Amino acid sequence: MPQVYVSIGSNQAPLENIRAGISKLEALVGPVQCSPVYRSVAVGFEGDDFFNLVIGFNTTLPLQTLAEALREIEAACGRHRGEAKFAPRTLDMDILTWGDAVLEEGRLRLPREDILDYAFVLKPLADIAPHERHPVLGTRYAELWAAFSKGDAGMVDAPGFLEAEASTP
Repeated sequence: MPQVYVSIGSNQAPLENIRAGISKLEALVGPVQCSPVYRSVAVGFEGDDFFNLVIGFNTTLPLQTLAEALREIEAACGRHRGEAKFAPRTLDMDILTWGDAVLEEGRLRLPREDILDYAFVLKPLADIAPHERHPVLGTRYAELWAAFSKGDAGMVDAPGFLEAEASTP
């Protein structure tokens, strides 16, 4: 069973959409481990801040089945495909790694390049899996984060984000 890491982000009703996405995914794969949540400014466009985290889990689902399930979860949370790459998102769920797999199949590329490009992906991955190694580089994620030179894009820890009350009775 491969260890899978998935990045999650939202800047539209983020608490509601991230919670819903995690809940729907747990219904498929069982409990997941969550990194801390980080708030960061929108990258590539003017918009509301994003909330990002990485989750980890083991699964028996085939890779393509999981990829399709993530797209369905995004759609169930109001995500519309065909938008600009850098645009507001109700929910964005991307497979970062699938065990030690290195592959390119259609739009799916593993490990995902975002790991090395964006602080809001690498930092939560380093938090949740500091001793795991990047499948291509062989470097631990904690070491990659320590050497990350692209800045943090105004990223700040959002403690208690997932534990916050969505609404009051």
